[in-house]
Amino acid sequence: MTSLSVEMLAADAVEPITSAGNAQLGIAVLAGIAVIVLLITKFKMHAFLALTIGSLALGSFAGANPAKTIASFTAGLGSTVAGVGVLIALGAILGKLLADSGGADQIVDTILARASGRAMPWAMVLIASIIGLPLFFEVGIVLMIPVVLLVAKRGNYSLMRIGIPALAGLSVMHGLIPPHPGPLVAIDALGANLGVTLALGVLVAIPTVIIAGPVFSRYAARWVDIQPPEKMIPQRPSEELDRRPSFGATLATILLPVVLMLIKALVDIVVDDPENHVQRVTDVIGSPLIALLAAVIVGMFTLGRAAGFTKGRLSGTVEKSLAPIAGILLIVGAGGGFKQTLIDAGVGQMILEFSENWSIPALLLGWLIAVAIRLATGSATVATISAAGLVAPLAADLSTSHVALLVLAVGAGSLFFSHVNDAGFWLVKEYFGMDVPQTIKTWSVMETIISVVSLGFIMLLSLVL
Repeated sequence: MTSLSVEMLAADAVEPITSAGNAQLGIAVLAGIAVIVLLITKFKMHAFLALTIGSLALGSFAGANPAKTIASFTAGLGSTVAGVGVLIALGAILGKLLADSGGADQIVDTILARASGRAMPWAMVLIASIIGLPLFFEVGIVLMIPVVLLVAKRGNYSLMRIGIPALAGLSVMHGLIPPHPGPLVAIDALGANLGVTLALGVLVAIPTVIIAGPVFSRYAARWVDIQPPEKMIPQRPSEELDRRPSFGATLATILLPVVLMLIKALVDIVVDDPENHVQRVTDVIGSPLIALLAAVIVGMFTLGRAAGFTKGRLSGTVEKSLAPIAGILLIVGAGGGFKQTLIDAGVGQMILEFSENWSIPALLLGWLIAVAIRLATGSATVATISAAGLVAPLAADLSTSHVALLVLAVGAGSLFFSHVNDAGFWLVKEYFGMDVPQTIKTWSVMETIISVVSLGFIMLLSLVL
């Protein structure tokens, strides 16, 4: 779940690092995952080390050359940090600016004043869905986390009651709604109509996000009753500020990257000409890196200077924001390394070979293939790209609406049960201060609910349309 270019590279058929048969490869995958879970849960090993050792174990069980296994792991770690690490760092800086200037307080105070009690999870799912519409999942998380943690802390809510609706909103957008990279690639591969896919995607997304967000969060809060981790909560400024940014200025700063990415997506759809000058400009300003960087620079004025910060104070705020995320960067990077080791070992190809002889309806086939590749590789976008490529021949015999539903079925399958080989799993775990079993009981189950419930609504629509 990094940038599209990184995922496309990962999805391309590279020379496998092992010549192991499918049976040996399947055993190696299970063994590698078991090693990671055992090291973290039983031996309390740091997740970065466990993921590194698990990747090497996977290669060993698959009979791969150790040098090639190391190369795959380091390439995956590097591409994940390149795609996600800078975004996490920029998000941390923006979050610290929000906290130190009093902007986050302003947002949270306004939310708590307008929505309280039972309405709060619904408010969070709505905000996350709007913010998540044009954003990569990781960008949405780093923008939402400070608000989620502060609302839970100040309003004395269970973290899961507030956090799960926010995560559900971001995840549903990522898997089902263009202009996210996975759905866009599937639309292109299957020749689907973008407008029809978008309309049906919204129809499926609304009930899905309600069930997986506010409704499921009630149960998640009972299963995992935790408080926001103190080290991740944006702290109030050490000294009282004479003034703080207005709600409008703070909201505008947070939404700036959302707006820039949305403009890029709309221009890509309307213009659709890479040589067009307008599109070339929007491709730059709407890229996640530039959009978040712009928000940070603007935030220095709308948040920092508005709160009376000196240049030295601004510099200090940026410096302090980066220390807490070092561990997160390493863990997320190692998760990407493990994912790349799986892909380079040929696990995705193994799944495709198994599925070639399945005789089941096209929508269910697309979902099942995406589920299998998602479980094996940990990447929603790789699962979408691979599954869409496999079922593309079936799209020729389908109506316009059913081709759009096939895109959505593949996207739904790509979200199924995020676990230890998904960088997003570690991102959520670290930000929310959970252990591995708690993350599985909340985040992984939520992802599975999204996948299964959205498939149910897709199949219902296929009967009606």
